[in-house]
Amino acid sequence: MHWPRVSLIFAAALLSRALCAQDSGGQAANPKQWSFYASGFGFVVPHSRSYFNPSLSADHGWLHLEARYNNEDLDTGSVWVGYTFSAGDKLSLKLAPVIGAVFGRSEGIAPGYELTLDYKKIELSSQGEYVFEAKGPVGSFFYSWSELSYSPVKWFRAGIAIQRTKVYTTPLSVQRGILVGFAYKKLSYSTTFFNFGWADPTVNLSLTYSF
Repeated sequence: MHWPRVSLIFAAALLSRALCAQDSGGQAANPKQWSFYASGFGFVVPHSRSYFNPSLSADHGWLHLEARYNNEDLDTGSVWVGYTFSAGDKLSLKLAPVIGAVFGRSEGIAPGYELTLDYKKIELSSQGEYVFEAKGPVGSFFYSWSELSYSPVKWFRAGIAIQRTKVYTTPLSVQRGILVGFAYKKLSYSTTFFNFGWADPTVNLSLTYSF
């Protein structure tokens, strides 16, 4: 079975169905209601290949679409569709169950989630997925990235992060890190130092632009 082709067909079917449901739900297809986010994550990995992980996401009402590269594995892409739930005011929750198709060096289907929880100046964000590897259960894996940060002012935040990945290996199965971030208008930047004090640190540099 040609899994890259099957994955792309599967993803296209999901996106088409979601878009049809969006139109039939009675919401006007107003382009101003769309929001987009372009992100780039650079990983400086000790004793291994450093790499760049770009992603692009789009939201329209409940509909969430996303494309990633070098996220599940090197030289591997993935496309995603999900349904966003929102609740709360002072304590606000945004949750998007998602389903993705993975193709490239790694191939398979991946259910997952994206979550953000805000309370005043504190934010918890988490993203996770379980990739069912097409080549067999040995290659299946749960990936996650979570952050807990505090923003004393709008343009600055600091906190902690944890990550689980098989894109690169370290002595720690779950990596821990500290992060600092800055924001200016629609642009945000952060640096995360993973494994500092436990092993040779991995550095993540991220840049996000919303439009």
